[in-house]
Amino acid sequence: MPLTEQTKQDWSPRIVAFFCNWCTYTASDLAGVSRLRYAPSTRVIRVMCSGRIDPEFVIEAFTQGADGVLIGGCHPGDCHYSEGNYKCLRRYHLLQRVIAQMGIDQRRLRLEWISASEGKRLQEVVNEMTETLRQLGPSTIREVVQTVIK
Repeated sequence: MPLTEQTKQDWSPRIVAFFCNWCTYTASDLAGVSRLRYAPSTRVIRVMCSGRIDPEFVIEAFTQGADGVLIGGCHPGDCHYSEGNYKCLRRYHLLQRVIAQMGIDQRRLRLEWISASEGKRLQEVVNEMTETLRQLGPSTIREVVQTVIK
């Protein structure tokens, strides 16, 4: 069902964010302590390393109703587990192809390298993604999956 302009303004995208414990999760904590505001509809899931994010987690988030998925990890070369963020990057590229085949707009999945000291950057990324998703409207993949299952 298409959204009217008024409904679109009232609607808030649901973002599932998988954040690395050592960098991006700490940046979200810094953003909170610094009283930087970002979209309240973002649900953060802390993982020890972005390299531990199984592609199935991302697909499950979409099929359970997420309008977007944000993955945050340490900058390349700064991973606490040596090469976890490179593993994450390879999976991200794979996921971009998979979600496109599922009919999900690739802008609904985003990968960002955000260090522990970049609370302001985290705020900007989340707010940018929220605005992009607001323009795209709600994801319909959950309804498609429910129809296929029935």
